[in-house]
Amino acid sequence: MRLDKFLKVSRLIKRRTLAKEVCENGRCMLNGRVAKAGSEVHEGDLLAIRFGQRIIEVKIEQLQETARKDLAAQMYNVVSETKSPSGTDRSDEEDGEDEEDDL
Repeated sequence: MRLDKFLKVSRLIKRRTLAKEVCENGRCMLNGRVAKAGSEVHEGDLLAIRFGQRIIEVKIEQLQETARKDLAAQMYNVVSETKSPSGTDRSDEEDGEDEEDDL
C-alpha cells in the first residue's frame, strides 16, 4: 500500500492530498529514511511524522484498503509522541512559570 493512502485510510492525516504534501516536504520517515508519498508500507514498519512541533512515531499493525472511523486506529500503534524543542517555546514556558510563582 502507498504511504499517502495509508495515512488517509488510518486517519493519521485527513486527506490524501495533504498526506502527499507532508511526504513531499520530507516530514515522513519510514524505517528511519525519508519517505515519498509512493513508498510502499508493510505491516511492522515504523513511521515517524512531523506535525509542526510534534513528532509522532507509529508502528503499522494492519493494512486495509478502507476502514471505518472506529477501526482506523487499529491499523497502527503509537510508539512515541514527542515535542521538538525550540527557543521560542522554552522562553514562553519560562515566562509562564514565573507568573505562577508570583501568584
